[in-house]
Amino acid sequence: MLVLVGASASGKTDITRILIEEYGYKKMVTTTSRKPRIDEINGIDYNFISRKVFENRIKKNKFLEYVLYNDNYYGTPKKGATIEKILIVEPDGANHIYKHEIKDTVIILLETDEETRKQRMLERGDNLIQTIDRLEKDCEHFNKENLKHIDFIVNTTDETQEELALKIHELYHHQVDQENQMSIFDVFRNDEKDHDK
Repeated sequence: MLVLVGASASGKTDITRILIEEYGYKKMVTTTSRKPRIDEINGIDYNFISRKVFENRIKKNKFLEYVLYNDNYYGTPKKGATIEKILIVEPDGANHIYKHEIKDTVIILLETDEETRKQRMLERGDNLIQTIDRLEKDCEHFNKENLKHIDFIVNTTDETQEELALKIHELYHHQVDQENQMSIFDVFRNDEKDHDK
């Protein structure tokens, strides 16, 4: 599973879209207890469930991570966390996922120059005061010191979203292939140990 962490206007949404459209990744559909909005589709935008069902799944340890935000639960289910799935989370979510030690999971932090992020936010129609407030909060919230583990840091300031998507795709597969190769060597080493007994 490819896990992307990035502040507002770091490019994570557009990069995710390109990875899905061009490289065959599939969106990891998260779960929420809030009601769907008019244009949202169950199973595509979110898995929409009741608060009671969500809390029951928490008790049964069905989530990799979850958060209570604006009186609604949001969470990433354990089921379906497989290779080629892509997920955008906040630092706390990434930390919880890392603790589960899921095979083929790579955590990438997207970093962007603050002035570039400000420009992007204003261009997409965000209010100036809200933008400045968000930049200040994000500076603290998305500080790399808040992450217990990062496989790669990718700066999204200068390259195009297409170039960044390709770079992230290559980094992800390099890491996964390397880890799987090490697993094969471990099997060989264990076979040799058994043979020597």
